[in-house]
Amino acid sequence: MLKKILILKAVILFSLACRICLAQDSPGRKQARETITYDISPFGAAVYQDFGELEFRGKQANLVIFKTDALGLKDTETIFSDPQNDLPLWIERDVSILLHDEYLTEEYFPGESRLLITKYEGGKKVAEFPFKAQGPIHNAILLPFSLRKVSNLSVGWACQIRLPDTIEVKLASIEDISVPAGKFNTYHFTSTPHKFEIWITTDKLRLPVKIEGTSGLPYTLSMAKHELLSHQ
Repeated sequence: MLKKILILKAVILFSLACRICLAQDSPGRKQARETITYDISPFGAAVYQDFGELEFRGKQANLVIFKTDALGLKDTETIFSDPQNDLPLWIERDVSILLHDEYLTEEYFPGESRLLITKYEGGKKVAEFPFKAQGPIHNAILLPFSLRKVSNLSVGWACQIRLPDTIEVKLASIEDISVPAGKFNTYHFTSTPHKFEIWITTDKLRLPVKIEGTSGLPYTLSMAKHELLSHQ
């Protein structure tokens, strides 16, 4: 079952009730400073919510909540990351796959290049899955949003990430694309091995408007709506 979850997570970029329910802010937290809603092909919806910085374990961390509803998968990921480099620190996942419910935590150790996934069922820990990489481990959900911060981009730019396997991300072209939210001029990123493609707008917002998964179950996320607090 964990293997299925990890594959589906990669599929949702890897990695998405109705859109109105998904877009609601979580109770007890401040209002999201940014919300991006995606349509998922072949069927589904996803919502990304950035709540900004808050205190986590005595330090500042950025909080993102990513909700998925697609093809029998419902997955809510609460993600804490380092605001300086966007590396994940701690993730809590409430997952339902075909009416089978699971709760998972992902604890990242950037200084040790380690990841520990712990699986719970019925409130009890049932398994642990350790991973080790050759450098800090990234998070698939955060990746498109981390690319927004890269400056001075030009075709041919590339970097390496770990998920935890090493993948090269490269800016392949600059092109116009259309999604439900409109037409945009975008940076088009590809990966080696060919696992995903990402399109991010070239304007100052750098919105991830389209994300495609090319391994496992093919999928496409297309931006349907973007909301930004007026003071941001």
